Amino acid sequence: MGSETSQKLPAIDFTNINLANRELVKSQVYEALVEYGCFEATFDKIPLDLCKAMFGSIQEFFDLPIEIKTLDVCKMNHQGYVGQSPVIPLFESIGIDHANIFERVKTITDIWWPQGNPNFSKTINSFTVKLAELNEMIRKMILESLGVEKYIEQHMNSTDYLLRVMKYKSPQTNDKKLGLLTHTDQSLVTILHQNQVGGLEVMTKDEKWISYRPFSSHSFLVIVGDSFNAWSNGRLHSPFHRVMMRGSDTRYSLGLFTLPKKGCIVNAPDELVDEEHPLLFKPFDFVEFLNYRYSEKGLRDPFSLRTYCGV
Repeated sequence: MGSETSQKLPAIDFTNINLANRELVKSQVYEALVEYGCFEATFDKIPLDLCKAMFGSIQEFFDLPIEIKTLDVCKMNHQGYVGQSPVIPLFESIGIDHANIFERVKTITDIWWPQGNPNFSKTINSFTVKLAELNEMIRKMILESLGVEKYIEQHMNSTDYLLRVMKYKSPQTNDKKLGLLTHTDQSLVTILHQNQVGGLEVMTKDEKWISYRPFSSHSFLVIVGDSFNAWSNGRLHSPFHRVMMRGSDTRYSLGLFTLPKKGCIVNAPDELVDEEHPLLFKPFDFVEFLNYRYSEKGLRDPFSLRTYCGV
């Protein structure tokens, strides 16, 4: 599915947002998410030593014995350990729910390291809190661009954070090998950060693959998920993406996923539904959507959102 292109994803600078340039940045964000469903953000509010410590912590987790890594620690549905799969043998991942709350991170950390690992807890939480600042800034800009800024407080209060850390083993070949299957995210917004090992590819609306490699250590990839696609009544694009590995280097990455809270109904505001933009998706419970998405049928369905709640 799809051919390769030399196109680049939009790049937006968040290093010095102020009253003078905020409107310009906001318009760039909205245009990128309508056309590509993603963009590369340059965000320097996370110190480089914290980024380095974060990747050290990710590697430290994946070096644990498999019986520790597979312990059921995540309270969010379908967000626990993934790995040891013959379909995606290079991939391994774990979700840390509510990683922006230190007490929750410490509770999980103490399960993995009963003797305690305060550096791990502090690093995971500090990084997540900083990255959440970028997330909230972007989401506010999106709602303002959609003309529904009156929902900002409600929108912010109806979401939780999940931090997912990921490892892709090197395939030890220059031929491309599947790292992660083609998919869309179910989140509202995902922010990805990685080491300098490439592999992530994003599909354009005309089904061409753009290879993404971060511009710098301050680079983050912002991606719209299915839930925001539905909430915006189709205005924001939720792109297919995948990971294709080659070479001899291990790829480490992380994703901060913004998810509707348990019991929250994803429903497009009335202001975003009119004759020109008829309702595309029926209101849905996010947890129930996840249950379908991870069912046997849902896992085989690339258009699970449309199947589950399309009008």
